[in-house]
Amino acid sequence: MSVTSLAPEIAARLKRNPDGLVPAVVQQHDTGEVLMLAWMDDEALHRTLTTGAATYWSRSRGEYWVKGATSGNTQRVVSVALDCDGDTLLVRVDQNGAACHTGDRTCFDAGRLL
Repeated sequence: MSVTSLAPEIAARLKRNPDGLVPAVVQQHDTGEVLMLAWMDDEALHRTLTTGAATYWSRSRGEYWVKGATSGNTQRVVSVALDCDGDTLLVRVDQNGAACHTGDRTCFDAGRLL
């Protein structure tokens, strides 16, 4: 992960896991549909806030990725909020195409457990 440019007042509010990451729940801004869960570090959050393009940290690849950069299924960021404990982000987006890498609209289309 790289050196961050995240504003100090925002960085101070984040409670990160031992790997320096915060979970980001991604939601369609106009319907409330939960699309996916991703991870952000300070730099990914900074890039998201400054570019308006959803940028995440890939734990499996060990690199940053902009949602849709290769698939075309982009996320235009509408808002980002931090929960009351500072340990989870809510990223509200306008999703273009599938949000899940499987091609499904959301990553939660695999079936209900209850």
